Amino acid sequence: MSCNFKAYSLTIGLFCILSFSIYAQDQKQADSLISIFEKGNLENELEVLKLISENEADPQKALKYSELLIEKASEQSNYSYAHSGYLQKGYHLQSLGNYTEALQAFFKSKEQAGLAKDALGEAAVLISIADTYSEMGSSKNAKSYYKRGLKEVRAINDSMVLATTLLNAGDEYLKTKQYDSALVYFEESGIIFAKLNVPIGLAYNYGNSGMVYAEQGKDELAEKKISEAIEILQELEDYAPISVYLNYMSDIYFRKNNLEKAFAYAEQSLDLAERYNLKKEISEAHLQLSELSKIKGDYKNAYENYENYVLFRDSINNLETVQEMARLRTDYEISQKQVQLDLLEQQRKTQQAVLTGIAIVLLLIGILAIGLFRRNKFISRTKAIIEKEKNRSEKLLLNILPKDTAIELRDSGKVVAKRFDSVSVLFGDFVGFTSYSERLSPEEVVDSVDFYFSKFDEIVEKYGLEKIKTLGDCYMCAGGLPFPAKDHAQRILMAAFEMTEFVRSSKARSEIEYKELNFDLKIGINSGPVVAGVVGTKKFAYDIWGDTVNIASRMESHSEPGKINVSENTCKLISDDFECDYRGEFEVKNKGLMKMYFVKKAKEDFLSSFSNKIASKHEKETELEESS
Repeated sequence: MSCNFKAYSLTIGLFCILSFSIYAQDQKQADSLISIFEKGNLENELEVLKLISENEADPQKALKYSELLIEKASEQSNYSYAHSGYLQKGYHLQSLGNYTEALQAFFKSKEQAGLAKDALGEAAVLISIADTYSEMGSSKNAKSYYKRGLKEVRAINDSMVLATTLLNAGDEYLKTKQYDSALVYFEESGIIFAKLNVPIGLAYNYGNSGMVYAEQGKDELAEKKISEAIEILQELEDYAPISVYLNYMSDIYFRKNNLEKAFAYAEQSLDLAERYNLKKEISEAHLQLSELSKIKGDYKNAYENYENYVLFRDSINNLETVQEMARLRTDYEISQKQVQLDLLEQQRKTQQAVLTGIAIVLLLIGILAIGLFRRNKFISRTKAIIEKEKNRSEKLLLNILPKDTAIELRDSGKVVAKRFDSVSVLFGDFVGFTSYSERLSPEEVVDSVDFYFSKFDEIVEKYGLEKIKTLGDCYMCAGGLPFPAKDHAQRILMAAFEMTEFVRSSKARSEIEYKELNFDLKIGINSGPVVAGVVGTKKFAYDIWGDTVNIASRMESHSEPGKINVSENTCKLISDDFECDYRGEFEVKNKGLMKMYFVKKAKEDFLSSFSNKIASKHEKETELEESS
């Protein structure tokens, strides 16, 4: 039964103790200043905007002027007024319940206060940030910023701000039920408020201290402190918190089982609230009387009071809704009128700009027409030549580089080396090539090797691989680049089998012109990461580097004529699809012992599915060629 009143008392306490950072609002002054500002030609424009944003009671309108102050102060690099603008923006957003945006404004305000070397301004912002976190229910952040704010305030020795900050911090500890800590803050703030003779500060210090004592079960102390708070507030004619504290006194006597006094204080609270038309306090007083009547067994009064509680609670909500709708409608009508004025002004400016533009354009058209006519003939003659040379250059580039690499080189003039995490590299070498080539002329050797390598190029293209280079009688290609492919190892093995079969069948049929060049092919394959790119700036060559390449070369060196030797890395990738024979471990230069495998053949189920995949790929390529 007491929770509602404690929470409400804290809210009232927080409202009043926040007042040190919000200037007393004077709507008449705000209206007068707005009239002066709208006339324009002000020497002290920033100060006028600051006063408007401080005194305007409507938070939406005040927000507009604080943002205008920020804009104009920023244009003039006036950090002090920018600090004030962001600070007021934060207060108005906070009053509208936009806590996240309020925090953003406060942080900007602190930044500007720092640039203006305004220590008091920075301290005030820290406290405002803490208050906002408190309203959001983020007690940890609130306490952190209260501590930082207190440190800054103590350093600048401003007693009023210090007392208010201590009271705010105490309220936060009261919320989190850390009563001893709350009393420490209240005690220090009370001493300062007494020295400064600030009655409103003392009133809330006493009232909130009374709430702590009530929570600790020290009802006599609680009653004493709250009574002192009520006495001061009566002198100040601040009736809303008096009504709240009277309700709280009722709650204390209810816990002491003194229903007579509990009823008396609740009725006093209701009388005061009704006298000054304090609807929220009327609602809460009726709720307290309803609870007390129910405990007393007076269900008729309990029902009537509860009915009044609901009635006033709903009227508050409805009033707020109506006010908000009226405000929104007014803002909409004003904005619509402003839009109409802006459109008329924009139309006038646009018409003037169009007339000026037409005159300039006509003049330029006359000048350019002659030049364009003369250049048109030259462009027509040279365009065909340029296009022809461009196509020729691109075809040459695509013959020596992968397509995406060629495009990158063409567009940027350079190629950035790329890492590929999983690639298979193949080295193929003709056995006994050197001894055979010594017996033939260079032309005969080149023709013979070209016969095989041309077929190898077709095979590489068929399986979507990338030819890297040829070194004498050595042929090098890779799978999985420049476009990554999950089945690069399977593709390169299928290509390797087709290469060895072509060499074997060619040797058997004696199809080549020079029959004494009956070569045997041995192949080595390894899989792993590589780096690929273009070497040099002239005579571009696409190449790959890395340990994977070196090991692939070693696999070829340890291979045998007509066989495909693969590393353990490659074997792991293909073991489900190919039959592999383990050869044992072999000493490899700079690598030590390495496991090697001869690949015998592809498994039937894999061969069938893979063949269908390759056939489908060729059909799509044929369709694309025909359509183009």
